[in-house]
Amino acid sequence: MKLTFSAEDEAFRAEIAGWLRKNLVGEFAALRFRGGPGDEHMFPAERKRWEQKLAEGGWTGIGWPRADGGRGCSIEQQVIFHEEYARAGAPGRVGHIGEGLAGPTLIAFGSEAQKLKYLPGILAGTELWCQGYSEPGAGSDLANVKTRARPDPVGGGWLINGQKVWTSLAHEADWCFVLARTEPDSQGHKGLGFFLVSMHQPGVVVRPIEQLTGTSEFNEVFFDDAVAADIVGEPGDGWKVAMALLGFERGVSTLGQQMQFQNELDEIIRIAKSNGAAVDPVIRQRIAEAHTGLRLMRYNAMRMLSGSDSGHDQASSLVYKLHWASWHRNLGVLAMDVLGPEAEIIESAPYNLTRLQSLFLFTRSDTIYGGTNQIQRNIIAERGLGMPKEPKGKLS
Repeated sequence: MKLTFSAEDEAFRAEIAGWLRKNLVGEFAALRFRGGPGDEHMFPAERKRWEQKLAEGGWTGIGWPRADGGRGCSIEQQVIFHEEYARAGAPGRVGHIGEGLAGPTLIAFGSEAQKLKYLPGILAGTELWCQGYSEPGAGSDLANVKTRARPDPVGGGWLINGQKVWTSLAHEADWCFVLARTEPDSQGHKGLGFFLVSMHQPGVVVRPIEQLTGTSEFNEVFFDDAVAADIVGEPGDGWKVAMALLGFERGVSTLGQQMQFQNELDEIIRIAKSNGAAVDPVIRQRIAEAHTGLRLMRYNAMRMLSGSDSGHDQASSLVYKLHWASWHRNLGVLAMDVLGPEAEIIESAPYNLTRLQSLFLFTRSDTIYGGTNQIQRNIIAERGLGMPKEPKGKLS
């Protein structure tokens, strides 16, 4: 692994840190340290305006090629951006699915017309995206997708029918990328298409899911002959495009996630010092383990990013989801133990949870969404270690 910072990089660090100091004030001051896990529902309108503020400053798509409207920053500079963004307490991004997933996928697989159509709205922070992967019968096993796409006899494109679930911020999104079957009798990885679907049309219904935290950043999304504006690649290419997108998900944006984790751990340490929990040797050991785990996560991300095939399906990237999900779930438990017995007490309805209470409840889902721990272990065994595929039982 080689990841060092040059004088030019440090100048870049000073630029972004200075911009954040100057702009994370006024109407945006209330957004500091908000919008993280368990808090993603907060301040949606203000965070949308923040996305546009970032765009005005030239801080969206910084890793995209200049030819596609990005800033063409190096991996090192992207790392610096995420470090300084989190250090300043800048809010969780509502545009990260568009910028971190949809945009890179279109750059890699989209036509020139599709790039011209979709990339400017992502870069400007004016069009938000959501991810249409999980389904009631295909949460972790994406190859079980049942949502269908059929040719539109009138418009000549494709019509989407089916249901997606656990769709983050679908109620705020303008567009959804949808994995759907273009061949009715196909199974597994075959016969899939990767579609771009407007959320603002008849035939698209978003139904919020009330979670354990009492909030609803997750949703069910129903498609009833919804028109797909475009297909990326050819019919049948869906699996290839979808897997590449997941590779982007494990890319440099993982560092932004880790910076949020660091802020959460810092808050827990601050509370432990102030309420005396830090004198408990067991608590001290668990805090040290949390710190060590986060550092391991960071260096593994650095190793991924400094590799020749950064962000793709290399062995070092396969362990990432399993590692951070378990680490974060344990952090939620640690937060409750540091807070003490009062952490389990809420005075009365409405049940306004503190940030750490929300964190604890939300992290119960970390080892489930985005691929369960069980599925992740199968992926590591089969793709990373080359072990035989898991035997599949047949339903009678």
